[in-house]
Amino acid sequence: MACARCEAEVETKPGKWCADCEVAYDTWVRRHAADIVWAVLGGGFVLAGVGMVLPLLGVEWIVGASAAFFGWGTIYGIYRINRRRRRKQFLAGAPLPRAYLPAPR
Repeated sequence: MACARCEAEVETKPGKWCADCEVAYDTWVRRHAADIVWAVLGGGFVLAGVGMVLPLLGVEWIVGASAAFFGWGTIYGIYRINRRRRRKQFLAGAPLPRAYLPAPR
């Protein structure tokens, strides 16, 4: 199966990238390593809101006890959204192969 990004004939699963493309993406995405900060802050706000504020307002304690799961779900969801967005940015910003560049005049 061909690589979904560079279309090199290597053994990959359908829709997946080859090892070279994954290494190039990993190198590129390290410039955006601060994305995890927003995910953790979002999870922290959910944890504080569900775990501390709702029990003070009279909601059952089981809701407060499940706040860790809600916070973790928020962190994981924001992480996946950021990862999908960064992959699209990487694909859009990747240089074209030489065969597609216009001929010099």
